[in-house]
Amino acid sequence: MVVPMPNTGKTLQLTRELIARPSLTPADHGCQSSIVERLLPLGFEAEWFLCGDVTNVLITRGVAKPSLWFLGHTDVVPAGPLELWTFPPFEPTEKDGELYGRGAVDMKGAVAAMVVALETFALQAPDHLGQVGLLLTSDEEGPATDGIVRVAEAISRRRAAPDFCLVGEPSSLDRLGDSIRVGRRGSIHARLQINGIQGHTAFPENLDNPAHRMAPFLAELIAMELDQGDDDFPPSHCQVAAISGGTGARNVTPTDVVVQINFRNGPASPSLSLKARLEAVLAKHGIDDFHLDWEVSGEPFRSVAGALREAVVASIDECLQVRPHLNTGGGTSDGRFMAPLGSEVVELGLRNATIHQVDERVAIDDLERLFTTYHRIIQHLIPVA
Repeated sequence: MVVPMPNTGKTLQLTRELIARPSLTPADHGCQSSIVERLLPLGFEAEWFLCGDVTNVLITRGVAKPSLWFLGHTDVVPAGPLELWTFPPFEPTEKDGELYGRGAVDMKGAVAAMVVALETFALQAPDHLGQVGLLLTSDEEGPATDGIVRVAEAISRRRAAPDFCLVGEPSSLDRLGDSIRVGRRGSIHARLQINGIQGHTAFPENLDNPAHRMAPFLAELIAMELDQGDDDFPPSHCQVAAISGGTGARNVTPTDVVVQINFRNGPASPSLSLKARLEAVLAKHGIDDFHLDWEVSGEPFRSVAGALREAVVASIDECLQVRPHLNTGGGTSDGRFMAPLGSEVVELGLRNATIHQVDERVAIDDLERLFTTYHRIIQHLIPVA
């Protein structure tokens, strides 16, 4: 059996290097180029997919099956108020066994672990069979319109999807490896504008108040049971994100009212059925003068259990001594673009307690242990000569 070589802090060092690059969406700030330069001497090949301001790269070694690709992103969300950070967000700093910096958890730490796992495997098994790879984007935290979705389109045309796709989003909760994602709920953003007739509040006979029309409609919509979920998915639900309307005057009714609604849906409630149900509630309440913008960020997906799931669970047990909870929690991820290609998709990453927060930070020990786990997953799936 191939065993991991000592890491000697490589994952920590690479994580620090990546954090120091302020790669705010959609800027990559040279993160991907530095990774490519690191892997090319080990027999990897790189293919770039440049879409507007977004940088995507596929780095692979080998051409035959089975194929395992890691999937990650190098972009990060804004740091927020700098004065609230204990240390500057793009100056990686170690304190009390943790590494501070924007992107430490989401997801430069996992990307670093992937890179070190791949280079370690290539050094130990230079004549390995099958294919290993790393697919990176700088458009995961943004609109995700020019990121993995564009690469997936090209891969689909070539019929070159990998057998297995391991996503490095921060899936762990209380300890590393205690939770993995075997699918994700869908996400739908609905902007609903209900129109009326503006008027003086003293003369209701002369106006049509859209706020009054919206209230009973919205009450019924948010109380509606969309579905009951299943063994993998919680019940689908909707949440009101914002309501706006009015002129600011206290005695004038609004011309229109706008409500922003987000649906998180499982397979039992696909996007088309949810849209039809929303429109049916509008009709029930006599609302026919409206405008609805319906944006599907991603449909739900569930990855059928296969060799990747077995390898991830086994590797977590062997390297972390944890039995992971398999679930579909969290928001969306770029795995939603790979699953429809026929790849088995599983998500395993760092603890998500501080993602997108001020003082985002990761336990340094977890960086090294995640590298070991990723490396072990490769060993389970990719034969060696």
